[in-house]
This record gives sequence, structure tokens and C-alpha cells, in this order.
Amino acid sequence: MPDLPTPKDAAEAALFSECWDAVLSYADLCTAGSTAATRLAEEAFALGIREARAAESATARATGRRSPRLPVIPLLLTAVRTTAAAWETGGKGHDLDSDLRLWLNSDKAARYTGPPLSRPLALRGLRDLQEPDAALLWLAEVETLPLTVVARRLGLDPAVVGDELAQVRGLFRDRCHRAHLDSPMTAHCRSYAWLLDVVTRSPATDIPEDLSRHLSRCVNCAEAAACLRPHGGGLPVALVGGVIGWGGLAYLERRRRAAEVRLGVGRPEPAEGDGADPRAGAQRARVVRNSLLAAAVMVSLLALAVSMMPFGGSDTDDSAAAPTGRQTSAPLPSSPVYTTPEATSSPPPATEASESDGGHGEEPQGTSSATASGTSPDGGGPTRCEVAFDLVNQWPDGFQATITLTTAEALDGWRVAWTFADGQRVGQMWDATVSQDGSRVTAVAADYNKAVRAGGTLSFGFLASWKGRNAPPHDFALNGRECAKAG
Repeated sequence: MPDLPTPKDAAEAALFSECWDAVLSYADLCTAGSTAATRLAEEAFALGIREARAAESATARATGRRSPRLPVIPLLLTAVRTTAAAWETGGKGHDLDSDLRLWLNSDKAARYTGPPLSRPLALRGLRDLQEPDAALLWLAEVETLPLTVVARRLGLDPAVVGDELAQVRGLFRDRCHRAHLDSPMTAHCRSYAWLLDVVTRSPATDIPEDLSRHLSRCVNCAEAAACLRPHGGGLPVALVGGVIGWGGLAYLERRRRAAEVRLGVGRPEPAEGDGADPRAGAQRARVVRNSLLAAAVMVSLLALAVSMMPFGGSDTDDSAAAPTGRQTSAPLPSSPVYTTPEATSSPPPATEASESDGGHGEEPQGTSSATASGTSPDGGGPTRCEVAFDLVNQWPDGFQATITLTTAEALDGWRVAWTFADGQRVGQMWDATVSQDGSRVTAVAADYNKAVRAGGTLSFGFLASWKGRNAPPHDFALNGRECAKAG
């Protein structure tokens, strides 16, 4: 279990679980190994939550115009960058990615902490939005979540969330246009400001040749072009570049791939009608959108791409093909499960992994599953449980997995056991305490998640090693009662 801040209530506990995966994903890009990534993510998460709570308290006390603030996920991602910079200056830079260290010591990093009018345009535009609008834009464009999930997270009406997103894109464009005019510009750049505004208002308008030449040489105006044309496919790139900076493209690609796994791209879809998954249409639309996004990233303006790539290297290469000695698909702990004292006696806060029956949640799901039945721990009548083993990630000598179990009866403590067939060894586990005797592994609940309501779920994750073959585990048991595999 990562050493993270204690949530104040059930709503904040759910928020923590939703944000942890994003923070850890970016921290992994910034570090030279999975251990350092977890450490960086924990420190940054704690820093970001303190900043978010302080900003919330200041807003509650202040009168008049609100102070600009980022939504929680981009705020936490900037905390990762800030913590990495502190590591570099504090003598712990050897744990960071070498390209990131070069970037942190360059003029590019100074743009994100320098004078406000000189900071990236997308960062200024996002901060100038109302926080719910900014959160909608970030979750839909960068985290690539289905609009139904975004609506559920933000408490919006799923029927109109698409229209609201279109309006927020327009608001973002207006804020960026105003910020662009307020920015210090050369006379040459200012002469193109009006023309840039005009040609970016319509997706069908061609860019004049002289403006195109200027954009190929001016980073600031190229960033403005991406922000002012929100329907051209470059908005996600502009957002991650303006908010995160180094590693933006690689982070965007990771989130896109994670969304594809969550949505089960390539799986057969149920027929329309009774029993059909209501998210099927959204899934198809998301797949198409992700393809367009990938194409947009490939053809983004060179100047814009350069401004977001690691100094001395390529962001895109970092996510697609790892340099020798570094795995981009490094083992990442899954989102921690939070409970609070107030929530113990009531249904726990839902996360993306448990809000839908289909299992398409915040973590990748669905490599193998088993339906099990047994008896309750007190020896009472039979009870049902469903166990899902999810292979989240795998590399030549190790893998990351998550186990999720749904119980029909309330539990005041749980113990889940299973057997490995190929000599796999668990090295690290979160949200449970692990012990292993030969091929038999036992996971025991932590104090904070031992209570599970009837019909609720429990989950935990682990890292393990394997050699030769990595078959899914079998012979699952809950509290000593065997869980038989279906079929």
C-alpha cells in the first residue's frame, strides 16, 4: 500500500483512487526504475493533495474573483514534475530519467515556473477555466475516458455531456486567445496574431503559406495555433505539453493505450437490444477517436512537438520503444483501495473498476476470470463469490496483476488464496499482506479494507516473477473455502 495522505471522507477516497494511476504512470516516465517511480509518485501525490486542500481552503475564505487553479489530476502531474526537480537539486537526480535531468536544467523547464505571462498558453487557458469545466476537458481529451464515465465522475447528465464538452472547448479557445494577446510578443508575431485567430476559428480554413512558414519557426505561435483550433486534433497534445511539459506525448500515448485496454478493443460486442452493454456505442466512438488522436499526434506541427519532447530525446520514442535497459511498460502498482471510518458501515465509494458490471474501469481488466462458490467463513449456508484475475502488464521476467473478488455476504476480514502452476513468485503486494509457501499464495486483508459489504468487492494487486511460462493462477479460495473455476 503506498504511503499516501489519509482521505478526509468517502468522496476524497474515491478521488484518490481515481488519480493514483495517472500520477504513477507519469512518475514511471520520469524515473529510471519502478522502485524510484513509486517513491516519486508517493511524494508527489502527498505534495499535490496538500496544494489542492490549501487551494480549496483559500477559495472558501476568499471573496470576489476566485484564484486560478488546476483540476486535481493535472495538479498532481505538475507535482510530479516539481518533486522531480527537487530530487535533482537535492542530490537524488540519479534516480531520474537522464533526458528529464537535461530538461530540468534547461531553459525549457523554466517556462513552467517563470513569469505567468511567459508560461505555456494551454496552462494559462486551463487555469482560467472554472474548475469543473477544466476537469471535463482534461478527463475527456487527455485521460481519454468515455463521456459516460466522465459524466459519472463529475455528476453531469450523460445525455448532454457531449454538448457541454463542445462548449468547454470553445471557452478554452477564448481563454487561450485572450492569453495569447496578453503575452509578450515580437512585432513579427503580433502581426500574425489577428490572422491566426481568424484561420483557426473554422476547421475547414486553410492556413496561408506565410503564416504556415511562421508557425514552423515560432514555438509560441505554434502552441497558440494548437490551442486556438480545438477541433483539429491537436488539443490533447497542446494540453499535455502546456501542463506537463517533459514527457507529455509519452504520457498521452500511455493514457490512450490504457483506455483501449479498459474498453476491450477487439472484443466481440453484444447485439443491440436487451442485455446489450449500453457503453458499446461509446466504446466504438472512443476507438475511432483514439485512432484520430494518434494520427493527429503524428502530424502535429514540428515546433509544437519539439517544445514538448524531452531535451535531447523523443517523447514518442519513450512510450513506443524503450531505450536499452529501460522498460516503458515497467511494473506499476494498481490504484490503491481507500476506505474511511465514515464509509465502513455503508457501501464504499465506487471506483471505475467497480462502478460497472462490465468491469471496464480505471484499471485494465479481463485477461481471465473464474466464477466461484463456497460457504461463508462462519460455516453458514452457501454463498457466491466471483473472482477475476487481471494480467495488467507483463515483461520478460515479471508481471503485474490485480485480483478482484465480489462477495454476496458481508465480510469483517478476508483471506484469499490461490495456486500458481508455473513457479511464479510474488515479490510485492499492495492493499493486502502476502505470504507464499511453494506455489500456494495467501493474501490477507489490511486493516483499512478488511470490511466488505454484502455484494461489494475487494481487490489487491501484486508484482511477481516468472520463467518459461506464465499461466493464470487457479484453486482460488476465500477464507479457506474453495472457489471452483467455472467451466
